[in-house]
Formats: sequence, structure tokens, C-alpha cells
Amino acid sequence: MRRGARSGLVVLAAILGLAASSCGNGVIDKSTDGVPPAEATGTLRVLLPSFPPSTKGREEFDKVVADFQKTYPKMKVEPDFATYNNLNEKMSTSIAAGIPYDVMVTGVGWIQPFASKRIFADLAAYGVTPEVIKEKSVAALIEPATYDGKLYGYPLVADARAVALRKSAFREAGLDPDKPPTSLAEIKAAAEKLTKRDEGGSITRSGFDLASATGFRQSFTTFLASTGTPLYVNGEPNFSNQQGLETLEWIKSMINNVQPYGQQNAAQQPLVLTGEAAMGIVGGAVDCSDKGIGQKNCDDLKFFRFDSGQEIEYVGGDLASIGSRSRHKDAAWAFIQSLTVPTTLDAIAKLNKKLPAYKDAGNSPQAKSNPLSKFVADGLVYAVNENSPPTNWLEMRGNFDIQLTQAVLGQKDPAKVLANLAGQSR
Repeated sequence: MRRGARSGLVVLAAILGLAASSCGNGVIDKSTDGVPPAEATGTLRVLLPSFPPSTKGREEFDKVVADFQKTYPKMKVEPDFATYNNLNEKMSTSIAAGIPYDVMVTGVGWIQPFASKRIFADLAAYGVTPEVIKEKSVAALIEPATYDGKLYGYPLVADARAVALRKSAFREAGLDPDKPPTSLAEIKAAAEKLTKRDEGGSITRSGFDLASATGFRQSFTTFLASTGTPLYVNGEPNFSNQQGLETLEWIKSMINNVQPYGQQNAAQQPLVLTGEAAMGIVGGAVDCSDKGIGQKNCDDLKFFRFDSGQEIEYVGGDLASIGSRSRHKDAAWAFIQSLTVPTTLDAIAKLNKKLPAYKDAGNSPQAKSNPLSKFVADGLVYAVNENSPPTNWLEMRGNFDIQLTQAVLGQKDPAKVLANLAGQSR
């Protein structure tokens, strides 16, 4: 993890503590809560990484604003188009300045830290509870949006991952692409056969792309879950055990054996899609058109899921929350309602190569648009993620990336690293 990102987490942790006990004095607008929507005035501040910085992204966002202003015609909307790389910094700055965002879109693992510090508002005030959301959204994102039995985030899109192999590479190595390896042991054995090297021994084609150039937190979470072991259970660490150690040792055995440490291409796309890896983790969509990887490449791909005892599919996503200190909570809820119109979720999903998080995501336009999206949509029933992380998870994310990398590169003992991370999680 970059030094700036790590320090940003520390700064955020300190600011969250401050924010829990202070109200700030930078908010200028008067409260519009309780004011008839047609008469409400002011500026709704929205922070979200869900619309990419493209013409199409801005066009789709403007549609959301237009829909919102049908109800709140006199209110302005001030968007802050963040990325997940600078989301922490932007939220930290707003809290420190006393000018909180009214609507904040974050991801899996963010709800618990912010809700515990009373930065997010309980959505029950608007009739949305964990029980209600079960009838509206994909199940995979309900627990990540929940803290202490209350719902603090409304699911927008699901970011699902699968595994892919190159059929031609498998046949070349004498492997059957119709019987893909699924357990960690099987994947390692196949990856070693699939790895190509030059005369000097340098890897020219990776046998397996772990999709973890320099940080292994998410990969570790995924591989561990495939053994039937969630990363956290009720906020308590569940990885400093035999399953966790075997998983970390497995990752260590793969790096610089079947894949060079730090490998990624210029576009930061899954290496198996370009043929730079014979097998590897992929995102939630693939463009089979001539503008993408082309139909020939698509036809050479087969998708599958990890299963070292439990078939799993890693699923993250975008979650929309209302700032607890917002002076426009009613308007913020109306904006979230505009965000969650099915056609809007379809547009966000397409823009980000994710799935809409509404209940019937498997029949969404995105799921029907390409074979990979269809595959991950069908696999949402196998969804896993960080499960129920502790309230210091934003800091722990950085700790995991740094310390797991040290273990993988042989700089620290894997067992001690896991024990240390478990201790820091409490």
C-alpha cells in the first residue's frame, strides 16, 4: 500500500474519533428536514465513486440529479466524484472541516467503522431495515451494509469476481479445460504446468494471476473463504489458525513460482484476458466485441469458482449512506431513491463492469450482456467477503496489505504475521 494511503487511514481514524464528539461548525445551509420538498432550498453534497470521470458517466449522473429534482426542484446537488483510492481522504477532510457530505457511497468493510462512530444515519427512519432490504437487494451485500442489527447502507451495485482459464493453454499443457482445478492444491499443480519461462528462467507467461500486484488482503480473504473459513465472525478475527496459515503459505508458494511479484499490465486488466496468464482471477464483466478482447479471445475462456471445501465467489460493492450530521437527511434519502431506480442501477453496473444490486440481478441487462457477467450473477448465491469486520477495519485494511506482503516475500514469519493481525483487529 502506498505511504500516502496508509497515512490517510491513520488520519481518518483520528478524525473519526474527533467527529464522534464534535459537531463541526462549517455547515452553512439551514436544515431542510421536515420542510415540504417543493420548498426546500440548499445544497446537497454527494460523495460517490460510482460514476467514472467520462462523458457517459457524467451524463448518467445528471439523469439521477434530474430525477431527484422532480421532488426537490429548488435544491442544488454538489457532486464529488471520488475513487476508492481517495475516498478516505475526502471523507476525512469533510469531517475535519465540519462540512459533512449528505450522501456518501462507500463499499464493503466501510459501514461498520463509520456507523460505530455515528457518521452514518440508521436508514430505519426511512423504513429500510435489514429485513426490508432482503426483499429488494442481493443477499451478498446485506450483512456488509449492517451494523449492530441496523442498516446503514443501501446496496447499489455488486462487484463480483470469478476465475478464468485459457482453454488453449490447458490443452497445450495436457490439462482438461472442461475439468478446471478449484481447490488451492489443484490450482497450484495446474499453474506450475501452465507457467512458461525463457531460457534464463524468467516467467514469460504466468500460470496463475492472483490479481494482487503488491497487496494480498483481498486475495487472502478469497482463498481463505474457499476453505470454509470467513475472515471475521461477529467482528472477531477468524484467520490466525491452521486454515489461515495454510492459505498464506499457499500464496507465498505461488509468488515468483507461477507469477512474478508485482505483475500487472499497463491497463491493470486481468492477465488471463490478454493471454499474459493461463489462468487467474477476473472481474465481473468481459467485452467480447472488437473494441474489447474480441470474440476469439472470449471463446478461449472458461469461468469457474474457487472450492477448497466451500464453493465461493468474492463479492464487494457500492453502498449508499446518509451522513448522520446532514442537515438535509430527507433530501439525502430522496437522492438515494433516485440512485436506486432500476434503470439507474443498470447504468452504474454497465459503467463499472459490475452487477446491479437489486434482487433479480441475474436477469439484469448487464448479466445478459456478456458471458462473464452472467456467470458471476449466477454465482451470487456463493458470495463471500470480509463478512463482519471490526470497527477498526479501515486501518486494518492497510495493515493486512503491508504485513501479508512481508510474509509472502519472506520478510516475516507467516504465523507471527497472522497472530499480529488478529491482535490488532481486537
